[in-house]
Amino acid sequence: MMVDTAVTSQDSVTPDTFHGRWRAVLARDRSEDGRFVYAVTSTGVFCRPSCPSRRPHRDRVRFFDSPPEAVAAGFRPCRRCRPERAADVWVARIAGVCRLIAQSEAEVPLARLARAAGSTRHHFLRVFTRMVGVTPRQFAEARRFASVRRLLRTAPDVTTAFIEAGYGSSSRFYEGAVPRLGMAPVAYRRGGVGQTIRYTTTKTALGWMLVASTDVGICGIALDDARARVVERLRTEYPHATLEPTTDMRDAVRFVLDHLEGRTPRGDLPLDVRATAFQWQVWNALRAIPRGETRTYSDVARAMGRPTASRAVARACATNPVAVVVPCHRVVPAAGGVGEYRWGAARKSALLAREREPDNRSRARSRT
Repeated sequence: MMVDTAVTSQDSVTPDTFHGRWRAVLARDRSEDGRFVYAVTSTGVFCRPSCPSRRPHRDRVRFFDSPPEAVAAGFRPCRRCRPERAADVWVARIAGVCRLIAQSEAEVPLARLARAAGSTRHHFLRVFTRMVGVTPRQFAEARRFASVRRLLRTAPDVTTAFIEAGYGSSSRFYEGAVPRLGMAPVAYRRGGVGQTIRYTTTKTALGWMLVASTDVGICGIALDDARARVVERLRTEYPHATLEPTTDMRDAVRFVLDHLEGRTPRGDLPLDVRATAFQWQVWNALRAIPRGETRTYSDVARAMGRPTASRAVARACATNPVAVVVPCHRVVPAAGGVGEYRWGAARKSALLAREREPDNRSRARSRT
């Protein structure tokens, strides 16, 4: 197999990156295994940097960040160094980083995590996100939130719970975790005792939808593939609350279904969602994004007059407890793709695709 040599290595990497990787190939540097592979256009084969085979001519080399990218470009793996198994190296590295995050009481800087993985910050962040599905910061936040939910049930008081979970201050706890609890920490600590939450479920084009409400207003809208699972999540969150299935939430269900089907709902839903002032500011900005359009986290931050708050905007999107009504699915990464979504990235893609359909958009504009 011969690969077109007219496609040069500089097509895929910058000159500086090319020179650094070429030096690693010449040195057969094992520490670079798993970070990239090199392909030879004259043979159609790609290898690990440490491959003991004869070094190719420099002008016949192309570099790729991963074996799948080399395969997609028409190259086949070397039978000697088995580069398709190079990902195994990163599995161990990322597993070690996850343990480091889990065992650390405070937030670990990205630079330290990258050093622990033996990588640069940029490459480590890209590999970690691809393998784990979330960024290191999001992984650490998920770990802290899981810990604080457990500790709120077992620790002597709320303050002890959030400190032991790794929240450095009460403000970080109340901004980062409390909105995801769905109620005040003391009430959550009691498992929702004294709370009455009514809920209903219905099948939609995007799976099962659960709408939950207190006497004040809607406290949660969730989506899942299985009805039993979406109900069990509500029961797990509030084990001591009184959960009442009901059919008397037709208006709320119709409101959400109108969103899903491309119609502009009449009126608005009363919400019973506890959040910081900043989170409400973000969620109001999301509701201003027109159907069929998207914004980046930086776009939303600038629209709020907080251009340096893109990370805080991302956290507010991740803690949104009411799917679709607060359209956090319309916020996407600047680097491309749809990004993460509390109810699944595939569902986010489907939502955006539905909203881009001309017939859905025309229905939304035509209804008064």
